Amino acid sequence: MQEKGSISIHTENIFPIIKKFLYSDHEIFLRELVSNAVDATQKLKRLASMGEFNGEVGDTTIKIAINEADQTITISDHGIGMTGEEVKKYINQIAFSGATEFVEKYKDKGDNKEIIGHFGLGFYSAFMVSSNVEIKTLSYKEGSEAVLWDCDGSTEFTIDPTEKASRGSDVILHIAEDSKEFLEKARIQAILKKYCKFLPVPIEFDGEIINNTVPLWTKSPSELKDEDYINFYKDLYPFSEDPLFWIHLNVDYPFNLTGILYFPKLKNDFEFQRNKIQLYSRQVFITDEVKDIVPEFLMLLQGVIDSPDIPLNVSRSFLQADANVKKIDSYITKKVADKLAELHKQDEAAFAEKWPDIGLFVKYGMISNDKFYDKAKDFCLYIDTDKQYFTLDKYKEHIRANQEDKNGNLVALYTTDVNKQDAYIQSAKRKGYDVLEFTHPIDSHFIQMLESKVEKFTLKRVDADTADKLIEKDTKTESLLSPENEKAVQEIFESAINNKDRKVVLEPMSPEELPVSVTQPEFMRRMKDMQAMGGGGMSFMGNMPEMLSVAVNANHPLIQKILSAADEGVKKDLAKQAYDLALLSQGMLSGADLTNFIQRSVDLSVK
Repeated sequence: MQEKGSISIHTENIFPIIKKFLYSDHEIFLRELVSNAVDATQKLKRLASMGEFNGEVGDTTIKIAINEADQTITISDHGIGMTGEEVKKYINQIAFSGATEFVEKYKDKGDNKEIIGHFGLGFYSAFMVSSNVEIKTLSYKEGSEAVLWDCDGSTEFTIDPTEKASRGSDVILHIAEDSKEFLEKARIQAILKKYCKFLPVPIEFDGEIINNTVPLWTKSPSELKDEDYINFYKDLYPFSEDPLFWIHLNVDYPFNLTGILYFPKLKNDFEFQRNKIQLYSRQVFITDEVKDIVPEFLMLLQGVIDSPDIPLNVSRSFLQADANVKKIDSYITKKVADKLAELHKQDEAAFAEKWPDIGLFVKYGMISNDKFYDKAKDFCLYIDTDKQYFTLDKYKEHIRANQEDKNGNLVALYTTDVNKQDAYIQSAKRKGYDVLEFTHPIDSHFIQMLESKVEKFTLKRVDADTADKLIEKDTKTESLLSPENEKAVQEIFESAINNKDRKVVLEPMSPEELPVSVTQPEFMRRMKDMQAMGGGGMSFMGNMPEMLSVAVNANHPLIQKILSAADEGVKKDLAKQAYDLALLSQGMLSGADLTNFIQRSVDLSVK
């Protein structure tokens, strides 16, 4: 006998709301309906394990079928099924979740993590793509009769007795005119691959099982080999190189979390490969927008995180703010830091080999996360121009004898471009100084962070001053020029350079140094570097002069030659030539200035 009724809701317009606002992405309907089918199957298995179902569980494969002639999609399971009363209770009362009631009833009888549904609204996503939805269902309970529920998307429904040979439910979607794309086999295949690839119950579509019911992260690390982890990585990211290493996550207190995080080969590219970590809840794919549960710097990693405790909104598509999210964030940060510390401790040489691939990640983490910094400061590596690797403590000892200034501060020198700044590097090395390589745009921020945290330690770019003045000592080199000659040389260079933004200073240096050096104060270099990196609030830098200092080496033989030249034009040409050579060594000579320099070089050679 047919029964009619009205769905118990608080508004006549619930379906348009579900269709337009609750699920913005219509393909979600398949994830929700397949998840419901998995729930029904897992419930049956649970009841069988507790002795409350004595029949044969049998084949529990969930099947998805397209019928192009009838314009329908059917999702069939062999799970718990429903009686007519249960259909009225669970389907006709929106937001009354069957899964929630089931978990509550059996919460003291074992693990309930395998029950996916919690909201009771998932089923109604079917109406996003359907003009009519039917449920044909037969409960597992003895003596049950099959029923057919039918609804056209209004609040009216019918329930009729029907025939069904086996327990479980068939959800039949009569696809609406504006959703015919979902009758295409390739479209359904893609959705299933995206959302259902790792569901714990076999899913069959087009005659094939499309999912891996026991993905790697659900297994114990003790039963897995490196090859298993690499193969799984290739399955997740088919076109990627092999990962450097990985971390298998497994925690059950104070929250449930499993997963595998991989360290990809980042090299020195600043292309942060965000959204490569996939978030699952009980093996159902949720999103790869994980910024709310993974610290920003960890989004350089790849892999899978699965947690039933991650709070999702009613459509399961977005995370909600919750204390557990912060706990998960902290836990993952700690696990990553512990793994890196362990690798460094086990084999420092092997860790150094990996550094070009992971250095960017570690530095970014230290800048952006204090807890990570506290652990990473002991394994973060620094490379010098001789390609030697040091931890910070070891590097401080390496330079202590020669690079401590008169105030007791250690001064670490660095280069941002080994080739461009080679002349300055060689000058520093002649004084016995070591030079670090900081060649990535992120390093300008890293240097600032480092100085703020490490006492009595500062960094200077190797071309921020002349070699004698980079590290202030009590010793002083004497000038070979008289005060009168120094004044004359300064006037010659100021006239030759003819640029009021270039400050000319005479400095007594080793005769081995260049006759002229062009330097820029450290603070100006850093501000420009940070501006190039996108440091906010520095747009004014573009309007400021270069603020270059022109250091003339009072003890260089060329200066004596300039002074002794009889022709004022030759004096000026030699001074301009020495200045242009300094610019050239910094890569700062171009255009007409470079052309003039070349022509002057030819003319001076002839003379």
